[in-house]
Amino acid sequence: AMSRKGRKLLVDSLTRSAKHFTKSEVECLIKLFDTLVAKASSQFAGAGFDRTVFRDTLYNAFGMTDDVVLDRVFSTFDRDNTGCITVEEWVEGLAVLLRGTLEEKMKYCFAIYDLNGDGYISKEEMFQMLKHSLLIQPADEEPDEGVKDLVEIALKKMASTYLFVPFLLQDYDHDGKLSFTDFEKAVRDENLLLEAFGPCLPDIK
Repeated sequence: AMSRKGRKLLVDSLTRSAKHFTKSEVECLIKLFDTLVAKASSQFAGAGFDRTVFRDTLYNAFGMTDDVVLDRVFSTFDRDNTGCITVEEWVEGLAVLLRGTLEEKMKYCFAIYDLNGDGYISKEEMFQMLKHSLLIQPADEEPDEGVKDLVEIALKKMASTYLFVPFLLQDYDHDGKLSFTDFEKAVRDENLLLEAFGPCLPDIK
């Protein structure tokens, strides 16, 4: 167990780094972290909790259900790629998830959708994210074909805006994929596009 002095230093440090939370909020999040660690398997020796506990927590707290998105959110929190969410990753990740500025949330959402981390959202990545969003397909069409069509429309910005939000996205430099600059420009013009390829933020409540 951490000493009282060590705990205070941790709270002070996280209050500075996770600047959107007050000191008392950070203390509460650390207590919640300790509860989650106690639920996790012992493989991380109390240093953090695993993907399963993380997914269950986001599902129970925020109703996030998309398996692909939840895996990507976990990867975004798990900055050192250890398979374990540490207390720093937990508090600092939640600061963006719950209180982030538009700039922070744009970077977070872009990272979620950029599956291979190359700095672009490719057609294939759009396909992987969007295919979980299309629930109803015409009987005479293969499900994957509908998603491919949607990706093309997302890039060309050609269809009605009220049916699917991704239609508003545009490949401004016409290279067949979205850079962060493309994504940022679209989101600043229409904030709803922040989650164009799947819900990865809690709703406002």
